[in-house]
Amino acid sequence: METETATRWLTEAEQCAWRTHLEVNRLLTYQLEKDLQPFGLTMNDYEILVNLSESEGRRMRMSDLASATLQSKSRLSHQITRMEHADLVRRENCESDRRGLFAVLTDHGMEMMHKVAPHHVASVRRHFFDLLSPEDIEHLKSSLGPVAEHLRGQRGKP
Repeated sequence: METETATRWLTEAEQCAWRTHLEVNRLLTYQLEKDLQPFGLTMNDYEILVNLSESEGRRMRMSDLASATLQSKSRLSHQITRMEHADLVRRENCESDRRGLFAVLTDHGMEMMHKVAPHHVASVRRHFFDLLSPEDIEHLKSSLGPVAEHLRGQRGKP
């Protein structure tokens, strides 16, 4: 751990880039969340629906879903309970592990994905990609790739 005297303070350019990143992240998340509200979904709901819709059998172990969505198991359990009340997902017992549970995307949840996904993608384009050039997108991808790789490594995930 660095001591107070050994702290490598951010340069003015780094500070500006960091704060811009934080602001964009907050504002973009806020806007995408706002654009999901007419469908009665949050960004967490949508992320869970996406993960389940892309999984084999439209199901994932709750522990794997918690890891994939960066949520605690308890937070995810509350989220899944709320989504069960909306008939978007259901829980199923794991036959091979009596303590394990699966989150399963219902037919209604899949219908919701088909309904919401085009609107969400349009929102992502409108508020992010349409504001960037192809070169900007490539630069962003190459710049953030090593950061994402490092952070996945910190979590112990490839």
